[in-house]
Amino acid sequence: MTQLSNSEEQLMEHLWKLEKAFMKDLLEAYPEPKPATTTVATLLKRMIDKKFVAYNEFGNSREYYPLVKKTDYFSKHVKGLISNFFNNSASQFASFFTTETNLSASELEDLKKIIDSEIQKKKK
Repeated sequence: MTQLSNSEEQLMEHLWKLEKAFMKDLLEAYPEPKPATTTVATLLKRMIDKKFVAYNEFGNSREYYPLVKKTDYFSKHVKGLISNFFNNSASQFASFFTTETNLSASELEDLKKIIDSEIQKKKK
């Protein structure tokens, strides 16, 4: 899976949220100042070429939809991050994440519950 640029990722976020959308829907999803229609059209073209987005035609209009699930996209990126920056060690990543992100005690407790739950699932 190739990577999206920041602007493509921002557009993809809108598309994931909307699930399918015409150009006007995508433009409306952006906060002010909204990008030009031509900018969004160019991003969509690139994302179609990268196989992230497809569309159905209705007369002169195109309804765009994502080909890649948000969870799949971010899962791949987290795995790449762990591989590239933490010697493929989830423990090193977790250590960095928990110490460098300034999490509160309650956030750490929440993470612990998630991890404990996953451990229980794997033991079954």
